[in-house]
Amino acid sequence: AISIARVNLLAGRRLRAIAVRPRQARRFCEGAGQLAKTDRVDVEMLAKMGSLLQLKADQQKSETLHDLKQLATARQALIKDRTAAKARLAATTYRLLSQQIKRRLNQIDRDLSQVADLVDTIIAADQELRAKADILTSIPGIAKVTACAILTDMPELGHLSGKQAAKLAGLAPISKQSGKWQGKEHIQGGRASIRHAIYLPAVVATRFNPDMKAKYEQLVSTGKCKKLAITAIMRKLIVMANALLRDRRKWNEYPT
Repeated sequence: AISIARVNLLAGRRLRAIAVRPRQARRFCEGAGQLAKTDRVDVEMLAKMGSLLQLKADQQKSETLHDLKQLATARQALIKDRTAAKARLAATTYRLLSQQIKRRLNQIDRDLSQVADLVDTIIAADQELRAKADILTSIPGIAKVTACAILTDMPELGHLSGKQAAKLAGLAPISKQSGKWQGKEHIQGGRASIRHAIYLPAVVATRFNPDMKAKYEQLVSTGKCKKLAITAIMRKLIVMANALLRDRRKWNEYPT
């Protein structure tokens, strides 16, 4: 497996590359009976994997999306720092330490504000990204931060079917069945970063998005646990975002 940055580097040199999950590659090797792991073995097995599974080369991310991804990662790190600092402040009894932590919290807030302003500037300067962000933020529950996460972590959105979008996000239920035995469906795989980004917007949507609220209440009333109902709303949001981006139109409570 290689990072997206390296995929872009290779693409810039006109070399096709595919980023695969390490676990998927390892399981392919084990399924093929190859238990050894060396550089030579890895090269041979990855080549076989790409050929047999007919894997398609990843599209190169634009420099703009790459920059937005770095800013999103930096924002997440700052939020973690702020949470940790607040916990330390609550447990601190020394005045000096409290003053230092408060200064650190003020600095984190300034840094977060700068990151947010830069993200807005980058999106505003790119006509395509600006149009997509406007579409995504028109959906009740999805704010600028979530729209940015969707655009950077799922640039394919708008060019997929609904099922493909749900599967790519790891929100498509996976069936397990053998003979008369029928296991429970559950989500698996996909891009965890998208699920993390879309969770809170899905919760908000169950309160302020009429369609999502009705769907959520219907699922709960039929006996679905709230966690599964929220997962269904997350899937519905991704599928809706994909459809709106594909059709290049904003969300409308009363579609014509």
